[in-house]
Amino acid sequence: MRLSTVILPIHRWGEGQKIWRRAEDLGFHAAYTYDHLSWRSFRDEPWFGAVPTLTAAATATERLRLGTLVSSPNFRHPVTLAKELITLDDVSGGRLTLGVGAGGTGYDATALGQEAWSPKERADRFAEFVPLLDELLRQDATTREGAHYSAVEARNIPGCVQTPRVPFYVAATGPRGLRLAAEYGQGWVTYGDPKGPADVPAEQAPAVIARQIAKLTAACEERGRDAGELEKVLLQGSTAERPLESVDAFVDWAGTYRELGITELVIHWPVPDSVFAGDLAVFERIVTDGLSQLS
Repeated sequence: MRLSTVILPIHRWGEGQKIWRRAEDLGFHAAYTYDHLSWRSFRDEPWFGAVPTLTAAATATERLRLGTLVSSPNFRHPVTLAKELITLDDVSGGRLTLGVGAGGTGYDATALGQEAWSPKERADRFAEFVPLLDELLRQDATTREGAHYSAVEARNIPGCVQTPRVPFYVAATGPRGLRLAAEYGQGWVTYGDPKGPADVPAEQAPAVIARQIAKLTAACEERGRDAGELEKVLLQGSTAERPLESVDAFVDWAGTYRELGITELVIHWPVPDSVFAGDLAVFERIVTDGLSQLS
């Protein structure tokens, strides 16, 4: 089982680079950041762009994998995103993972002046977004006409460092998203029950993930694909579970999800006076000691 972290893009780089380097020194598998224009309680606080932040992190680290968790169609277009991704993959020396999802109803959904899309509209757009992005990252030139996203002789030369392209970790819980994960994903991401993960009692949260994994497995079987080929990523922080209170709490929590088939856990780097507040010393002990107790 791998352990990764999310570092929110809230720090001026003079301070932020120290955190990304510390994440590498602690031995995290990957460090991700949220790809939003602003986010929830941080809306009126500092918040920097995901791709420039990851590019800077790529130059400040050597081994740590880097990625978005997640990018979405809310304010992204496949043509422009593909260009940024091949650049970031090059700068990082092939350490990039693209977390991608359908997006939600937060601030990003209306920041460009559009009305927030319905769940069906988000699913429709996501169903075009992922295949087009896949094509753009695999070939030198792409032309495709879609109802929502098109490309006309869009060039992406020299392409990704990683072949055939950067890995896609698809965040999905519904049937259409799970089919996209089964077809295009190298990984799948969940954070719990999308209808309200914090409303599910902590002792019932693993059953939610077990049902999602079963649906992912069925979607893979429909595609003739082995679900074991996909990394299964659980983003912590949205449920009623409290695994970061102690090393023992983390070991119990991680062991439960390892038994269910989760292959990568992602925990939030502590942010004081926020929903991600936590004891940094305990957090670091979890990283250094917690996984060793699971091995």
